[in-house]
Amino acid sequence: MAQKPSIPKGTRDFSPVEVQRRQYVMNTIKHHFEHYGFMPIETPSFENSDTLLGKYGEEGDRLIFKILNNGQYLNKVNEEDLQSKNEYKVSPQISKRALRYDLTVPFARYVVQHQNDIAFPFKRYQIQPVWRADRPQHGRFQEFYQCDADVVGSNSLLQEVELVKLYDAVFTDLKLNGCTIKINNRKILAGIAQMIGAEDQLIDFTVALDKLDKIGAEKVKDEMINKGISKSAIEKLNPVFSLQGDFASKLDVMRSLLSESETGLKGIEELEFINNQIVALGLKSANLDLDITLARGLNYYTGCIFEVAAPEGLKMGSIGGGGRYDDLTSMFGLKDVSGVGISFGLDRIYLVIEELGLFPDSVRAGVDVLFINFGDIEAAHAMNLVCRFRESGIKTELYPEAAKTNKQMKYADRNEIPYVILLGEDEIAAGALLLKNMKTGEQELLKPEAVIDQLK
Repeated sequence: MAQKPSIPKGTRDFSPVEVQRRQYVMNTIKHHFEHYGFMPIETPSFENSDTLLGKYGEEGDRLIFKILNNGQYLNKVNEEDLQSKNEYKVSPQISKRALRYDLTVPFARYVVQHQNDIAFPFKRYQIQPVWRADRPQHGRFQEFYQCDADVVGSNSLLQEVELVKLYDAVFTDLKLNGCTIKINNRKILAGIAQMIGAEDQLIDFTVALDKLDKIGAEKVKDEMINKGISKSAIEKLNPVFSLQGDFASKLDVMRSLLSESETGLKGIEELEFINNQIVALGLKSANLDLDITLARGLNYYTGCIFEVAAPEGLKMGSIGGGGRYDDLTSMFGLKDVSGVGISFGLDRIYLVIEELGLFPDSVRAGVDVLFINFGDIEAAHAMNLVCRFRESGIKTELYPEAAKTNKQMKYADRNEIPYVILLGEDEIAAGALLLKNMKTGEQELLKPEAVIDQLK
């Protein structure tokens, strides 16, 4: 017996219903992207390795899927390096390309490559898959979609305000109430690092701090110690770990704590502006919260950073995130172009909506109505009506063979088709259709125009 086929760990097949629901979420996000002035682009699924490597920090680099060179790639490897089994020496010789880790770095590459063809500030959105060699778990996959919106070429903090409002608009449309948009600023983190005397260990400090909600304060402290940050420095972080209150009161505490850090105070000033704007404009379904421990472990963020938490009570990681990167394009040779962007985690948003039972009944796969096939003559009459129904915007199907009626009814039931039309000799003679509601079992004899009106 042949072995049952399988798919790689961390990937998934999607059923018709799942695809319809995913498209519902993507279309909702896309609708608001376009209403906020973002324009679509697409980039290749894989990039040159040097485009991606070194942009996400040491941890990010380890999660990048590398693509082997074509042909006999081992023949071109230095024999000494091959025998040493040193992956850092061998890898660049056998792999020149890699699957994209996110959509932001490819976007930066796109901006630099096409800088003479676009007008700044440039607002783009992308809805495409990305790949990460991460350990699969609930809500975390090795292949998943990101839905990104970014604007480059503007330093204005009004862009951050717009992105908070964009998150709120999407979650409101999806009926996803109670999400928390967490916000922080990398300048504040840099100020904290200065305060504890760890300026030269900023990356290690932020990577560890970003794990606070996942592993807890004690394990974060242990990781910092292992990275060489002193115990006395870590003790100074206790006010940060225990920070509570509303947005404004948290800012006041941090302003006092960072009173001698110009960089830290600049970050506080930026967050204060954004919060004041949001308070004035209001949010419909989400909450804006200052989370000083939020760090987002990507090296390219330089200003405000975002992360979205699902409604309270759901065991789910972040369902969105982003931030400002003041000079991301400089790594590709274009300096002084500031950008800011956010991402929606499609797969996790899907799981949250599913768990809360928020998908509308109208979001389903399959057709609206099935014509039962009673034979060649009846099928010929039915095909004319099938065309009329489709032209009227009704998803319509004719069963392909004149099988037993019971078998055709079971087909409709298994595919959750809500209505079935019986068009036999009597109905043809009467110029009418027998419409059956598959849920209630009720049947009505109606003229075709009346059926079309009812199904529309």
